[in-house]
Amino acid sequence: MKKALIFGLAAALALGLGMMPAAAEAKYKVKIGGGPTGGTFNTFANGAAVYIPKVNKDIKASAVGSGGSVENVKRVSQGQSTIGLCYAVDSALGFAGKLPKDAKKYNKLRAMGYLYGAPAQLVVRADSPFKSAKDLVGKRVALGNAGSGAAASAQRFFGHLGTLKKMKTTFLGYSAAARAFKDGKLDAFWLLVGYPNRAVIEASVQVKIRLIDVHKDAVASGFYKAYAYSPTTIAAGTYYKGMPPCETFQDSTILSTNKDQPEDLIYKIMKTLWSEQGMAAMVAAKKTFKAMTLQNNIRGASVPLHKGAYKFWIEQGVKVPDSLKPID
Repeated sequence: MKKALIFGLAAALALGLGMMPAAAEAKYKVKIGGGPTGGTFNTFANGAAVYIPKVNKDIKASAVGSGGSVENVKRVSQGQSTIGLCYAVDSALGFAGKLPKDAKKYNKLRAMGYLYGAPAQLVVRADSPFKSAKDLVGKRVALGNAGSGAAASAQRFFGHLGTLKKMKTTFLGYSAAARAFKDGKLDAFWLLVGYPNRAVIEASVQVKIRLIDVHKDAVASGFYKAYAYSPTTIAAGTYYKGMPPCETFQDSTILSTNKDQPEDLIYKIMKTLWSEQGMAAMVAAKKTFKAMTLQNNIRGASVPLHKGAYKFWIEQGVKVPDSLKPID
């Protein structure tokens, strides 16, 4: 009798366990295209990959390593990354099929929202004789990671000045460039990133540095007429006490996606990241993201908005110009 009772209870328990629902799988798996180690793209991707699933149990997110902006333009447009950080200039060129040595049109790329401005930063030693970007002819200069927005902007800038092929250039990510610079293997290294940047800080710990004013060369050469960069100033004291402000130019960093991504997914990501709590979480990851506000919304965007992003910004009362309205 006891054995039968025990058997019956065990059978009932097994049946009950068998009927229990398995843990629900995430409805969406989101890949976030970031950038090189030590860069702001990478920081944002990692922060967003942690925060988005905290708020949305139906989303599983992961940060994806990337060379940077240009690579993200391609990956996002081709559906290899769900969302990614892209510079506005690279986005416009890729959309139109005008990226360097690449005539393919990455026209599935869609904008979501403005994150921050990425200023060009040309780092040299404080005691070096270089006063202008043109002074680096014949010198060893790291342009950024291959495939990155930094490298693309450097090639555009130095190419426009006519000095690109006259320098000893190499492609290195920010952290690797900072190490090579500290070791005396580079005369300068270039970044296009929010500030203060960790790699520049790392370099300045052992070597006294300064930033070259590239705005002056941009104006004199007509660079602003050729590309949609805008003048900006890196604040005084950014990397060391007594550092003077530095005139430069910047690109707009835009969170981007593919036109074929579900409208409800992108809308949900927008509501999560641009909520008061979401924006605070990103600022906690890096102060650079304090520029990611409802007021800055689609500032600098150069390709049409995704339908989910458009829905979100319209709800915020943003007047979207015709050039940025969804086209499909």
